[in-house]
Amino acid sequence: MYARFVRSAAVAVAVTGTLIWAPAASAQPSEPTRSASAVPAETLAPDVGSVEITTKDTAGDTLSGAAFLLLDSAGEEAGRGKTDAQGKLTFPDLAPGVYRLKETASGSPLHEAAADQDVIVTPGATIRLTITDPFKAAKVLLQAKDDKTGKLLPGATVNIGTGTSTLLTLTTGANGTASGELPVMSRKTQFWVEEITAPTGYDLYKPAKTFTAGPGAPATVTITNAKTATVLPPTQKPTDKPTVKPSDKPSPSKPGKDEDVSVPSDSGTPTADKTASSTAAPAPAGSLAHTGADATPWLIGSAAILIAAGGGALIAARRRRTDNSTDDGSSES
Repeated sequence: MYARFVRSAAVAVAVTGTLIWAPAASAQPSEPTRSASAVPAETLAPDVGSVEITTKDTAGDTLSGAAFLLLDSAGEEAGRGKTDAQGKLTFPDLAPGVYRLKETASGSPLHEAAADQDVIVTPGATIRLTITDPFKAAKVLLQAKDDKTGKLLPGATVNIGTGTSTLLTLTTGANGTASGELPVMSRKTQFWVEEITAPTGYDLYKPAKTFTAGPGAPATVTITNAKTATVLPPTQKPTDKPTVKPSDKPSPSKPGKDEDVSVPSDSGTPTADKTASSTAAPAPAGSLAHTGADATPWLIGSAAILIAAGGGALIAARRRRTDNSTDDGSSES
């Protein structure tokens, strides 16, 4: 605290009616004077931000006429508009905070609207966003047919894709068809088709197949399957053993080649040809019938036996005659 001396101009003291001037001094504390800076300042308006949008498709082309709606954190509308010829739209003078950006229309028959997203606005800054609108999916119809008859076949499963990516898998139903949506990346996109499961009783469709589809446009894919070839069992190998033809076998109604045939006589009674072969046993199946040449040794042996027997009988007869003659002579004497 600072001391300050104060000199009074005069001090009047009443003393018995006479005024006496006397100097007087005093000390008092001093207080600092408040400056203007210490006075509370008035609240200023907060800084604002903005959002700038550029709209494109997956091919990189800008899209004009895309409509957007901006909502604040309370769900109240903070702005709306459409992109210009350069695909741009700006929402200015936005208070800091979190906003919800919604695309209400793509402005193109080939494109879908992008998904909603949140945007954080900061004071004094412009938030720049690139919105990508996807192409509308192509409508794909799959057919599996018999390569000969054209009959639709159930149970065929195929993968459809582009490049190294598989985008769609379809399996034909009971009517031999299947359908689905195929995402496309440009106005004309080429796709490949690969069958991974063939219909029952058919081979896989192996040739490479491609087709082209556009956004929102229908596309028909047809694969043809050939029936699985039937494998026949191996035939019986031939043998070296001779076989007997049925025609060579004797039967009751059809005699063999070397058998005698009964010839009816004049009286109508069948008679057999009296030959050596008529009494011979039938030839066994699979071999030739016996002939007369085979019985020659037996005939010779039989003749020799008969001759020997005849000679013995002749000798015995002669002996009997001699004995009878001797007996007769003895009786006469």
